[in-house]
Amino acid sequence: MNQNHQIEMEKIIEQEQSQHHIPTLLLHSCCAPCSSYVLETLTPYFHITILYYNPNIDPIEEYQKRKEEEIRFINEYPSKYKVNFLDCDYDGEAYQKMSKGLENLKEGEKRCYLCYQLRMEKVAEVAKKHHFDYFGTTLSISPYKNSNWIHEIGKKLEEKYQIPYLVADFKKKNGYQRSIELSKIYHLYRQDYCGCIYSKREREQQVKEKCSLQ
Repeated sequence: MNQNHQIEMEKIIEQEQSQHHIPTLLLHSCCAPCSSYVLETLTPYFHITILYYNPNIDPIEEYQKRKEEEIRFINEYPSKYKVNFLDCDYDGEAYQKMSKGLENLKEGEKRCYLCYQLRMEKVAEVAKKHHFDYFGTTLSISPYKNSNWIHEIGKKLEEKYQIPYLVADFKKKNGYQRSIELSKIYHLYRQDYCGCIYSKREREQQVKEKCSLQ
């Protein structure tokens, strides 16, 4: 059943605003372009710390490039409240262990679900440890990501770690299109694959097949 997760998020914001409270949010981000619209939407209402935990990204040079762009965007974006950045060590082995036996699946299948779960659980753990009011992720802004899966994982982690998950579907209200606009304004590096080696291979094969038809 499809739910309007964006409306759920707006209700949470409205409730916090009615109490004159600016809560803390530990927000997972995969890259600067995906975080751009999300930060534009949330920074007026939250004290945000970006957690950069993306062991799926391959190769490590790509990981570094995306991380540096994230930091640059945070420093340049004129948010109402300062956005902090929390880096995690590159943990490619965790992703390789998680994806073992699932290498041949297509993007959008079970491997992706487990990838969302791997990254989001790290956010929930850290948010609990450091007493954040909420944890969340920018993943739902992508039209290639399953927001219902993301919501399902978030709610399970909320129950497990006893910390509220900020449910949202940032694709709503033309969020993805706005992220493209902000990427152009801030000259952000936009990659053409999700990050993992399997999506990269799949995208390269698609390009190869397209070129062979021309």
